[in-house]
Amino acid sequence: MRIHITSVFVDDQEKALRFYTDVLGFVKKHDVPMGGTDRWLTVVSPEEPEGTELLLEPSGHPAVRPYKAALVEDGIPATSFAVDDVPAEYDRLSALGVRFTQPPLEMGPVTTAVLDDTCGNLIQLVHSE
Repeated sequence: MRIHITSVFVDDQEKALRFYTDVLGFVKKHDVPMGGTDRWLTVVSPEEPEGTELLLEPSGHPAVRPYKAALVEDGIPATSFAVDDVPAEYDRLSALGVRFTQPPLEMGPVTTAVLDDTCGNLIQLVHSE
């Protein structure tokens, strides 16, 4: 068994697609209309195009808004992305205007940073040795 697709709820799929591809560097994998304005919209790492997909899922369900707000209010990331060098990614993304809620923090063999994805989520960057 392995993880095939995971998701983050996003307020605006088009805005999310731009952020996750143009800023974070993922590539679009699937973009399928689902009726109305919703799409089955996934991105993947360019390093693993056949790897785990991230579904940029519409936030339309009534439970999503309070769920996301509670996570953000408590500073809890919706998901985590592995990177090779957290401080380098922090510098690169900060230069692109990305807002971080937590700068790089070393905790023994793990370094993390937390960013705002502009679509209602906090995302953790992590590297572990």
